[in-house]
Amino acid sequence: MDSQGGLGWHRVNYMPVISTPSEPEWNSTVRDLTDEEWDHIADLVPEYSGPGKIGRPVKHAKRDIVNAILWVTGSGGQWRALPDRYPPWKTVHWYHVTWSRDGTWERICDHLRGLVRLREGREPEPSAAIVDARSVPGASTCTGETRGHDAAKKVKGRKTFAVVDTMGLLMAVVVVAASASDNAGGIAAIGVAAPKSHRFTKVWTDSGFKREFAKFCRSLGINAEVVRRIAEHSFEVIPRRWVVERSFAWLVNNRRLRIDYERDPEVAAGFVWAAQTRMLLRRLTQTRESPGRAG
Repeated sequence: MDSQGGLGWHRVNYMPVISTPSEPEWNSTVRDLTDEEWDHIADLVPEYSGPGKIGRPVKHAKRDIVNAILWVTGSGGQWRALPDRYPPWKTVHWYHVTWSRDGTWERICDHLRGLVRLREGREPEPSAAIVDARSVPGASTCTGETRGHDAAKKVKGRKTFAVVDTMGLLMAVVVVAASASDNAGGIAAIGVAAPKSHRFTKVWTDSGFKREFAKFCRSLGINAEVVRRIAEHSFEVIPRRWVVERSFAWLVNNRRLRIDYERDPEVAAGFVWAAQTRMLLRRLTQTRESPGRAG
């Protein structure tokens, strides 16, 4: 109130809050690729939309297509919710489905995995790996024979089998119904991973992978070793197996991987490879002192 007992107006000066350059900028799973990151995969992304070189000229830059797919992978947003800065969602969706089915995403990751291993002083081809599975709830669009019920985890949806090297980098991804046995999914995953390394002779598993799995591994010259729990009713870091669990934790930072919305399991696997592509590019381009988080 003013001196006359009435309501008065008072000027308030607002000072803008300006962030200082010293504040760290955390990396986001939905930001676009940098020039350095794009240079690593530009030659691996197909230039043409089909197997030939005849047809209508490409309208949208492949870098914009890749950025849009990574936006959906990281944010978990709907295709129709793509920001206007990206190409039309139907175009982006078509490319992701195509690259998931023809192995483009997987080939990109295989190339980047070798580069990361060399950067860390390792051989480009791993000699040992860990295999495990993760059950993922399925949306209403996940139907038919590719959807099942995991009685142990009490999850209705699909099961993602992954083979990772000792650094936690993906070698193989297989998506099946959640009702599939560890033997069946593990055999399929090892069948994908084995041809990628002539040095591959050792794999660690949990007790869910039985004799049939071990027999298949022996036929490929791979020794399968079961790493058992240290204590049944307490939390303990399990040797070797913690590596693949950490890999799953890295991947689910990308929200699209928390629920399976895809009608085709190959497209669901494509999202896993896309998420891995993002992580590998960051490991290749960021310095060890960088404050950014892997996402």
